[in-house]
Formats: sequence, C-alpha cells, structure tokens
Amino acid sequence: MTLPRIRSGIALSAMAVLAAAPAWAHHPMGGATPATLAQGLLSGLAHPVIGLDHLAFVVAAGVLAAPLAGRFLLPAAFVVAGLAAALWHVAGFDLPAAEIGVPLSVLVLGGIVLWGRALPAQLLAALFALAGLLHGYALAETVVGAETTPVVAYLAGFGLVQYLIALGAMAATRALAAKPAALARAAVGAAAVVVGLVQLGLGFA
Repeated sequence: MTLPRIRSGIALSAMAVLAAAPAWAHHPMGGATPATLAQGLLSGLAHPVIGLDHLAFVVAAGVLAAPLAGRFLLPAAFVVAGLAAALWHVAGFDLPAAEIGVPLSVLVLGGIVLWGRALPAQLLAALFALAGLLHGYALAETVVGAETTPVVAYLAGFGLVQYLIALGAMAATRALAAKPAALARAAVGAAAVVVGLVQLGLGFA
C-alpha cells in the first residue's frame, strides 16, 4: 500500500479536532490584544489550533507533504511565508482579499487531497508559500497595535505550532501508510473543503 492512500487515523483525529473546536474561537483571548510575553505566546500557540480554517489547511498540508522527499521543507515554506506576512500586517501594510483568500486556500487544498494525485514538491511549496502569506496576514490581526514583546512571542508561538501540527499529520500519514484508507483520504479532503466553504460563506455574510 503506498502513501497516497491516506489512513483512517488521520481522518478521524483531524475531524474530531475540527468538530470540537468552536468556529467563533478565532481569538483565544476573546479578542483582547496580548499585552505580555506569556499572553502573546499562549495566543500564538492557540490561534492556529482553534481557527478551523488555519488548522484544516495545516493538517491537509501535512498529509500532502508526507510522501515527498522534501516533506520537512514544505510546511516550513508555509510557516516562513506566514511570518513574513504577519510582520507586513503588524507594520501597517495591507494585503488585499486576505480574509477571503484564507478559506479559498483551504478549499483548494481540500480539493487536491480529494483528487488523490501526487503533486510535484515545487508546486506544493509555491502553493504553501502563497497560502502562508494569506494565513499569516490574517493571524497577525490579533497583535496589531501590541508591544514588541508580545508580538514576537505570538509569532514564535503560531509559527511553531503550525509546523508541529504539519509534522504530526505527516508522521501519522507515514505510520499508517500500510493500512487501506482511501476513504480516509476522502474524509480529510472533504473536511477541509467543508471548512473552506463555511468560512468563505461567513466572509461574504
């Protein structure tokens, strides 16, 4: 059984987390701007996890990167681009259509997972980097106007947790590669597509 057949453990875990996370909880501090190093770090660690669109993208990215030789670099492209865009936002610059671009990116990646075909690493890296710009810019909204210390802690937190989630998805994908789970891959992709559609609908509401 080859890695393109993604397994039930990933689908069940990802969907359980997505179902348990409240859709309104995009801001772990209730929308308040972090004021200390600890608040910035905790907010950065929590924000990508409780934000369904961000979490869905990172899990799907890990699943897609798992069978590739450069799998450890692919989520890094997403994280680094996200950090750059976050700094861009904090500095006061604009990135048009980022809020709509985030759910669209989740929708696209979910569709790729459902498609079931392996994509070249270079193409995935470019896609992840582009999506990273959108997600990072959106995530930085939480710390706009904050002092330098909580901003740095927040960026460190959200960069670290996203990379670790992607690594976890990759590890689970590779560990379960020998188990038949074509349906599970469809479940992962479908979950990402549903989250993308819901968030996209909320963006137009």
